[in-house]
Parts: sequence; C-alpha cells; structure tokens
Amino acid sequence: MSYNKVILIGNAGKDPEIRHLDSGVAVITLPVVTTERVKDRNGEWREMSEWHNVVFWRALAESVEKYVRKGSQILVEGKLRTRSWEDQNHQKKYTTEVVAETLKVLNRRENNNSQQNGQQDTKPIITAVADTPANDELDHLPF
Repeated sequence: MSYNKVILIGNAGKDPEIRHLDSGVAVITLPVVTTERVKDRNGEWREMSEWHNVVFWRALAESVEKYVRKGSQILVEGKLRTRSWEDQNHQKKYTTEVVAETLKVLNRRENNNSQQNGQQDTKPIITAVADTPANDELDHLPF
C-alpha cells in the first residue's frame, strides 16, 4: 500500500498568472513558501524557508486567480508529481510539483461585529476542490 498526500500552509510567492492549454483547460503554477523557526547550534532562532511549486487546474485555477495574491496565506492539499522533459540541448530535466486538490485561503476577514468585540473571523475566505487533470494534459505543459 502507498499514499501520496501533501499538506502545505504557506504564502503565495507571486500573483497568480493563469494560462490556458490548447484544449482550453486553465492552469496556474504558483510558488508557495513555507517557513519554520528552528534553533541553530548556538541556540539562536533562525527562520528556514522552503519553496514549493504548486499546480492548480481548471476551476481551482480560476479560484486561485480570483482570490489569491502575492503574500496570501493559503492551505493547499494535494499530491507530489514528478515530471520529466527534454530541454533545447537534449538534456533530460525533472521537476517535482504539488498538484493541488484542495485550496483554502486563510487570510483573516474582519467584519463589523467581530471588530467591535475585538475579535477576528478566522474562517477561510474560500474553499475549493479541483478536478484532477488527465495525464495527457500534464504532457502539454510548455516545459
């Protein structure tokens, strides 16, 4: 038995740019940064950041385009996928990406009632679930 599941809570590294394949399918590849605090050998706290390439398909890509901006805090659930291609010099290249299945935008919304009470509404702004792309659509990415 095996299981391929990734859960990231991080920030969008740039504004999303939607592309459409020849078939009309929408896709966004978005860098997401996760940061953790760790103690170094001297006992000092340091931040370590890790960048992840996350791919959003179809309606999920359209939701990302509409609701996510650079710096938006998001929760992404998906799976790892490694692809290969041949570059212009006939060298085989590989990339590992997170193919998103679920997105939650976590930026806090403030409404008048919660502001008056000194509280913030921490409910996700949007939750979206993806349609999984067919394998032949993955082969149409331009790299």
